[in-house]
Amino acid sequence: MALEWLPRDDEIKDHALGGKEHWGSEPPCTQYEKRPIIDADGKAVDDLYTAWITLNNPAQYNSYTTEMVKGVIAGFQAASLDRSVVAAVFTAAGDRSFCTGGNTKEYAEYYSNRPHEYGEYMDLFNGMVDTILGCKKPTICRVNGMRVAGGQEIGMACDLTVASDLALFGQAGPRHGSAPDGGSTDFLPWMLSIEDAVWNCISCELWSAYKMKLKGLITKVVPALKIDGEFVRNPLVITDEYLADGEIVYGELRTGEAAKQAKALLKSGTTDLSRLDTEVAAIIWKLTNLFPGCVIKSLDGIRAKKKFFWDQAKLPNRHWLAANMAGEAFLGFNAFNTK
Repeated sequence: MALEWLPRDDEIKDHALGGKEHWGSEPPCTQYEKRPIIDADGKAVDDLYTAWITLNNPAQYNSYTTEMVKGVIAGFQAASLDRSVVAAVFTAAGDRSFCTGGNTKEYAEYYSNRPHEYGEYMDLFNGMVDTILGCKKPTICRVNGMRVAGGQEIGMACDLTVASDLALFGQAGPRHGSAPDGGSTDFLPWMLSIEDAVWNCISCELWSAYKMKLKGLITKVVPALKIDGEFVRNPLVITDEYLADGEIVYGELRTGEAAKQAKALLKSGTTDLSRLDTEVAAIIWKLTNLFPGCVIKSLDGIRAKKKFFWDQAKLPNRHWLAANMAGEAFLGFNAFNTK
């Protein structure tokens, strides 16, 4: 029986504010693509898609420029409003980095010592996080490499994270003359113990994907290193549980001579993200077989806890970050850009 209360295709209104003008193909840019849903047998499903929002600036570790931020906003809004899209995948080009945050070159050469301009930029950044948190489709961060600084923050705004085990995660604010106020200081205190949140935010220590999984900060980790045709776990990470100085060191990064040997082993292999894509496809197929209205209500109920802290602090943080562009951020970003 036809559902006569549904509008015909030629009657459906377009509620998007913008989109295509903010997407590109040549880096630095944000790309938007609809890919068919793949079922459990590996076959494409008719008329159902995943929206892929891809940061495409691999030469600068997929750091986002102002125009790329606009592209991310447009991408998540398009995915949210597209009735044929089941879920949105947020990822990046290449296999070295998901995102290392804002483009340091742009920060140093344009925004530093221009607080008002950086405040305008932070309005866009806040809009990017808002659009991820408000997307009416499940959001999955596909982490293909480093997720650091602002990249960590926009990744944590997503509902789920699937990561290559070669990926590293962390903050960079205090090291570069800023603070992780793009979401980390809001999200982490209720995702971690308060002391873990403090240490993660101020130490700028890099965590492995396995440590992130152990702490409950990401959903799945998959091997991405192939040596002699076989997948092996990241040799730079301790993945057997044992005590060192009375503390379990599972998930910690190796140091000293062990780290040198691990890096040599890494260089002998190749990066293969096929298992990452298989895992993402499997999650999306599970989502495809759920009632979408019930899914988004469930997600919004959980996101509300993230949004509660984010909404309280995003505007004061915006003003502080803008003012700081005439202070420590001016020094930090210029030093990083030139040295």
